[in-house]
Amino acid sequence: MKKLVLNFPIQLKEALTIGQNYHFKTTVKAFNNVVVTGLGGSGIGGSIVQNYVFDKLNIPFIVNKDYSLPLFINNKSLVIVCSYSGNTEETLEAMHHAIKVGATVLCITSGGKVAQLAAENNLDCIIVPGGMPPRSCLGYSLVQILFIINHFNLVDDKFITELQKAIDYMVQNEAATQDYAHTIADNIFGKTPIIYSSATYEGVAIRFRQQINENSKLLCWHGVIPEMNHNELVGWRDNAPDKVVIILRNRDDYDRVQTRMEINKKVIEQYTSNIIEIYSEGESYWEKAFYLIHLTDWVSVFLADLRQLDATEVKVIDFLKGELAKV
Repeated sequence: MKKLVLNFPIQLKEALTIGQNYHFKTTVKAFNNVVVTGLGGSGIGGSIVQNYVFDKLNIPFIVNKDYSLPLFINNKSLVIVCSYSGNTEETLEAMHHAIKVGATVLCITSGGKVAQLAAENNLDCIIVPGGMPPRSCLGYSLVQILFIINHFNLVDDKFITELQKAIDYMVQNEAATQDYAHTIADNIFGKTPIIYSSATYEGVAIRFRQQINENSKLLCWHGVIPEMNHNELVGWRDNAPDKVVIILRNRDDYDRVQTRMEINKKVIEQYTSNIIEIYSEGESYWEKAFYLIHLTDWVSVFLADLRQLDATEVKVIDFLKGELAKV
């Protein structure tokens, strides 16, 4: 897993090349809505892109993580199918539904049944390199989502330059990033992590939580500010020395959100002194997002080391799939 995290900038470069070289056969058209359907490491890219397009699209952009699709999906919908393995049963069922109702369907996968179904229905299918854990291939899927929505003129191609800058920063600051990640992991070790962020970066917070779950084999949760100010903040009532709060921050977060974060710290520090603030680096959304993603990916694998666990192992998920196959 460490090698995969280290190679993340290389993966992003490869993903850009794949997207720039792909020739779409689906003609440009207008849509009433966009749905990305995928789960786990294959679906998180959709959540992060959803944050990015929040103030850029005048149509709904939905991320679906279930067997079924919303009722409004029809021939005016763009459905982007993301399954790294190509065999995710929930995603395949959703894909069948999208084809049945006449939606415009494009796929991102390394192969499997998704690629087969796409070929049978003459669908655009962007093939990415296979053979890795899906959670380590975020760059491949996320970047292709951007190229797909760019193809349909839903976003401009400014993201390409921003991604290239993010890649350069990660490469140039790799040693410092790992050092910082070690420090963060040391401060998390032995505690339950609670991750907070602004709504704009919730996808990044979810990614961090999922990496803690899968790589570190540790339960944790995340909350979003301001939403958690209307509920979860009240839950801070008992001493919690076994909890560590990690706040993902950006120097240009909305000013009222930053004010809320400062007030939250005053409340939370009454119950735990374990508060870590991580500020992003960079100028664009993608520079900041990928800085936080790369840093927290390292945190998750270093935390696995501290727990003396194999970050790659996911036997319980294999067990679940095996049991499902019996039904």
